[in-house]
Amino acid sequence: MFNLNMSKLLFLLIMFMSTLFSISSISFFNLWMGMEINLIAFIPLMMNLNNNLNTESMMKYFITQSLGSVNFIFSSMLLISFNKWFIFNIFINSLILKIMNLALFLKMGAAPFHFWFPKVMKGINWNSCLILSTWQKIIPMITLSYCLNNKLSYIFIIFSAIIGSIMGLNQTSLKLILSYSSISHISWMISSLLINLNLWTIYFTLYSILNFILMVNFQLMNLNHMNQFFFLKSNLNLNFFMFLSFLSLGGLPPFLGFLPKWLLINNLIFLNFNFLTMILIFSSLINLFFYVRMFYSFMILNFFEMKYSSFSNFNFSNNILLKLNYFSIFGLILIFSFL
Repeated sequence: MFNLNMSKLLFLLIMFMSTLFSISSISFFNLWMGMEINLIAFIPLMMNLNNNLNTESMMKYFITQSLGSVNFIFSSMLLISFNKWFIFNIFINSLILKIMNLALFLKMGAAPFHFWFPKVMKGINWNSCLILSTWQKIIPMITLSYCLNNKLSYIFIIFSAIIGSIMGLNQTSLKLILSYSSISHISWMISSLLINLNLWTIYFTLYSILNFILMVNFQLMNLNHMNQFFFLKSNLNLNFFMFLSFLSLGGLPPFLGFLPKWLLINNLIFLNFNFLTMILIFSSLINLFFYVRMFYSFMILNFFEMKYSSFSNFNFSNNILLKLNYFSIFGLILIFSFL
């Protein structure tokens, strides 16, 4: 999927190392420094000379991340200073932590601070989309787990769930659909942080795998818009399995994407977050609706072709796309078979 030269490989390595440096830091200053190195390393990876929107996306990403970083380091310095001067004012400390939370929500693209995320996703290639929607969320999410304000997080969970699901309904660009899907999944990830970091790790890992599978499909098949599915008549079996991968990302049982949502819903109900659980479930249903809508017309128009296409004419063992789609579809069954 990744066509890397040596310079991009170097930036990719720096990006990975800076993330590990940040999440293993014990001071806010070192954590912030890792954030900035991560930002500087990711921007060259976004570069794509074949896309006119690329420069605009890079600038929007840089400005937004810089704004979040400034607020984060400013609130960190205030918090350290007040503690150093032995000023233990509950209201002031709570206010500083809220500013820190807001900075992190901005950096990860949680609604209502999501305005930059779809625009940036639209202007970059699938490789960068994958990194932006998965790896680049690690530092803000891990940092948020250290200073999470529960009341403030409820607002962002509800906004992200509702906006991420509703705004995806009227989109035709696959990048915009997956960007709003990512915003919706942010609400689930923040909810998992309310419980424990282990649950977040499970959710984030499986979400990243499913995102990787879909974006590899789109990259290799050169897909960017919904109407391109109408011209994909070379292999209808592959298109059908790719559709099932979308349902897995939406969390439909018995696919792999259902597992993290199932675990999270159980824990939320056990802790009496009933209203929050209801919002998350309804948003997930709306997400499933526009995943189904994406392929509905295509499958209806090509039903008879698919009916008479022979699976024996296609080499499953040598095709990476079908192997990846198989994992997203049957992964949950495989996991339970080893329990």
